[in-house]
Amino acid sequence: MTVRRLSALPGLAVLAALLAGCGIRATEVPTDYGPAPSRVRCSLAEPDVTAQTAPGVPVRVFLLCGSSLVAVDRTVRVPDGADSGRRVLVAQGLLNELAAPPSAAEKEAGYTSDVRRGIAVTGPRPGDPEDTLRLDTAPGDLTSYALAQVVCTFSDSAAAEGDGSVVLAGPGEGTARRYDCTDEVRARPGSNEPPSSEVTDG
Repeated sequence: MTVRRLSALPGLAVLAALLAGCGIRATEVPTDYGPAPSRVRCSLAEPDVTAQTAPGVPVRVFLLCGSSLVAVDRTVRVPDGADSGRRVLVAQGLLNELAAPPSAAEKEAGYTSDVRRGIAVTGPRPGDPEDTLRLDTAPGDLTSYALAQVVCTFSDSAAAEGDGSVVLAGPGEGTARRYDCTDEVRARPGSNEPPSSEVTDG
């Protein structure tokens, strides 16, 4: 019996060495990867209090983040007036907001804008559909990103028609076109320009 027990000892030693070599390494494997990121890309960590408390009409504007359009809250100051004039004032306020630099929180979350400063908007000219908004830069001269931002922002505001479309034209005698903000445009504004169709008065 003693001989058998002694002969089994080398085998047990080998088995113990194998177990130690292949399994018990927990202290060498990092298990703490640190705290979770404090801010998810394209998602603000907290609401923009400044936008919520600023005086004016609450609106949403579409900024770029990654390859998509993301809506953020803004306010536009619009004096009381006739409906047609009010639409133009709202539209100009939206353009100004699109062209304004993103806030520090928005920059940190990855928001940008492709709409340049100084774009002006006016109402319809004689012969235009009554809901036309004329930009001093032709819509076709805007980048696909900027056009998507403008169309989706206007279509989600008081500057749009009831069906969510928006009628835009450029300076000069350019023909007005009706633009729509689609899911495809919001998802990939660089690859999908807002669909449009020519419109005439009446």
